[in-house]
Amino acid sequence: MKWLSGYSQGTGLGASKIAGVVLTSSLLLAGCFDGSSSGSGAQINENLRPANGEFKATIRRTTNGVPHVKADDLASVAFGAGYAQTQDNVCLLAEAIVKARSERAKYFGPGPGDINIINDFSYKAQDILSGAQAEYPSLSEESRAMIEGFAAGYNKFVTETDPGTLPPECRNQPWVKEISPTDLFAHYRIVGQYASGALFATGAVFLAVPAGESPLPVPVMDSVSSESEPADALLRGLVANASAHASSQTNFQDIGLGSNAWGVGRDLSEQGRGALLANPHFPYTGHRRLYQVQMTVPGYLNTNGAGLLGTAIPLINFNENLAWSHTVTTSRRFTLYELTLKDGDNFTYIKDSVEKPITSKTYRIEVNNGSPTPTVLEKTFYFSEYGPMLAADVVTDGGLPAWGASGTAYSYRDANASTQRLLDTWLQMSRATNLQEFQAVFQNCGTTFWTNSTYADDQGNAYYIDSSSVPHLSDASLAVVDFKRKVNAGYNQLFNGGLTLLDGSKSRDDWIEGQCNGLVPYEKRPQLLREDWVQNSNDSYWATNPDAFLTGFSPLFGSEETPLNPRTRIGISMLQNPLDPGFAIGAPAGQDGKFGAIDLINVIYNNRTWYSEAFLPELRERCTDIAGGQVNISAGGTRSVDAACDVLQTWDGVYNVDSVGAHVFRVFIANYRDQFGTDLTVPFDPSDPVATPSSPATTDKGTVSDPMLVALADGLEALDTAGIAYDAQLGDVQYYQPSGGVPPGGTPVAQLQSFPWHGGDGTIDGAFNAIGVVGSSVSEDTVFPRIAPATLSNTAGLSSQPGQGWLMARGTSWHFGLEFTDEGPQAYGLVSYGQSTDENSPFFNDQSLRYSEKNYRKLFFTEDEIEANIESEVELSID
Repeated sequence: MKWLSGYSQGTGLGASKIAGVVLTSSLLLAGCFDGSSSGSGAQINENLRPANGEFKATIRRTTNGVPHVKADDLASVAFGAGYAQTQDNVCLLAEAIVKARSERAKYFGPGPGDINIINDFSYKAQDILSGAQAEYPSLSEESRAMIEGFAAGYNKFVTETDPGTLPPECRNQPWVKEISPTDLFAHYRIVGQYASGALFATGAVFLAVPAGESPLPVPVMDSVSSESEPADALLRGLVANASAHASSQTNFQDIGLGSNAWGVGRDLSEQGRGALLANPHFPYTGHRRLYQVQMTVPGYLNTNGAGLLGTAIPLINFNENLAWSHTVTTSRRFTLYELTLKDGDNFTYIKDSVEKPITSKTYRIEVNNGSPTPTVLEKTFYFSEYGPMLAADVVTDGGLPAWGASGTAYSYRDANASTQRLLDTWLQMSRATNLQEFQAVFQNCGTTFWTNSTYADDQGNAYYIDSSSVPHLSDASLAVVDFKRKVNAGYNQLFNGGLTLLDGSKSRDDWIEGQCNGLVPYEKRPQLLREDWVQNSNDSYWATNPDAFLTGFSPLFGSEETPLNPRTRIGISMLQNPLDPGFAIGAPAGQDGKFGAIDLINVIYNNRTWYSEAFLPELRERCTDIAGGQVNISAGGTRSVDAACDVLQTWDGVYNVDSVGAHVFRVFIANYRDQFGTDLTVPFDPSDPVATPSSPATTDKGTVSDPMLVALADGLEALDTAGIAYDAQLGDVQYYQPSGGVPPGGTPVAQLQSFPWHGGDGTIDGAFNAIGVVGSSVSEDTVFPRIAPATLSNTAGLSSQPGQGWLMARGTSWHFGLEFTDEGPQAYGLVSYGQSTDENSPFFNDQSLRYSEKNYRKLFFTEDEIEANIESEVELSID
């Protein structure tokens, strides 16, 4: 493969080229995004806000309700985007603001397991709203224009819509009301901390008190008069519930999100330019739904993509010259600090022989107790110089001591505690016209918080960078971390679980502030530029392209020379073998071996899995060998696997809705994967990470004790328990069924029809088109009830209710394949669950049907395309 000048195999960027790139890119973008917008003077400011202060925007909706918003300035185009998004998702947006304002308990009561009380207090301690209010004046003019415009669009819809006509989830609810720009910015602070502070907001911060002090809040008595029972009832069980919530998080790098992204360069694209596969695997419910919009300010901005609900600009986008997608990184967005306490003083710690205070702040929240007068609770939280204190003993299930128990206490610093760069980063990416301008975003300390960025452009470049917020530690600090991992098994266990424990008694372990306020700078980030391809499917940067392993980076970015997940393996396999169809009908890159936009969307839809291609032929052989004999069951006894084997012999090997046998293989592999460590004979080889580990042992092959056949027998027991026929089509037992339709505290109902759903579990099935079951009784990040299945173990979420099957609620969401042509970008894709969460909207499930039928649509971008496909148009204004 060809290499682009300035890049070196193994370590990404050649250091000799970095300074020149920074200088060039800074010149290209200077004045546009410096916060004051001073570089181009009045012209830039006129692009930001209307001269007369009146927001005006045109919203043209095309196929499936996609809004194409056009305005003369940035604030106005955000105003139109905010209005359209609120029109489609008002209840979710309103509830997100309630959350950001620490008012869930005020409106919805304590919540299941007191989670509303715990969250509300924790978000106050994490400065979600107060931090937004403090930081807002220092935001760039661009960010403030977008936030104020979006908030104005939200407010216009809310104030002009009869509350009795809102969706049932928030109809006539007092919490659906106008918001301030800082309310919206507070929501962004929660979004930024999804992979850091939010993990501690379920109890770890709430429970952080020294020995001898109760973590319970106290009622403010004048709020409840002489009636103490409501307060007593609210506090009963609160500590136990907080402990249960906090200890349920066992892996602090797993935030339940995944994605695939490919950047295809000139060597492997049909047009000799760039191409992109974007395939986020996000929840179908809640605030992490993705919403598509095109935002156009002529001469200033023209970007089409999708962002998380509430964001004032889309996040996974394309413009005329370039495109990108994001995948959740393996990097670490926070560090823990072990504080050495002064003898006999739980509120003073020693750092470099200097005494440092542990400070406190007291907060209040209101709690709906069912009476006319809410209970007001008050609680004190504690802080080190790094951030909030933590109940580390609860977080680590006793792996670390309680505050003061061993002369230590614990705190953490969050790389995403500030979200000042959030909108600026994506605006700059959206305005970039070439690779140098795109890279300049990160050279100037831009961050995508908890994701990688994978990029392609019209010049044929394919580029990857871990663009997340990673703490910048000194070489000395990293050497100590490495040493402790080698000599201390407990420390290494914490590290592997996502907890980087540093020594708070030494400034050696402080972050290097630098120009990026403690984050790793651009030149030290894993990145790779290629002419063939780059990819990421949530493994570390190391194997972005196995022809150019990336090594030598901070371990806080992730591991090197470690086994890849099955999605990465099947993805790289398709890139390395573009003419090999595997079990699919067609080859990944079609007949010419070069990828175009339709090829890329069909890479998602081919529904190939690593595990079926790796193990199905061998399993079929063993089915033949057993020839009707009995097979052991792990729980005891034996059984026949003949009927299932017959199905597997004719299964097409993929996870289409009409595939017969996919679910049988699923319950097999769900059990067999537990045996990989003992049964596979070819160990992982870092020089061949796609093909290894592999090769089941032949000992006991085809016998009653064959590990593969035993795994199949165990899986069939689960299918029998759930009443699932072996010869059912996948679409008959795997489906998407929206549910909810009630306000917080209500009983959820199924909403309209269900849809047969193609794809497979990314971890269990090893499917590239990853989807999955969600067991939560509320929509993601919200308090809205949903129907949640009780599931059987080792089945990838099979419902224990007879005949129900797999109820999918996460996975492939906003997704597209794109190529750059002489006529500009050509893209095809969908938002799998639709644009709206209002079941009375025509855009509630229209794209779900399209996804079920693999009926992707053209993503309209040019004026001619938009004008030819307008289904509705509205002119908005507000002064």
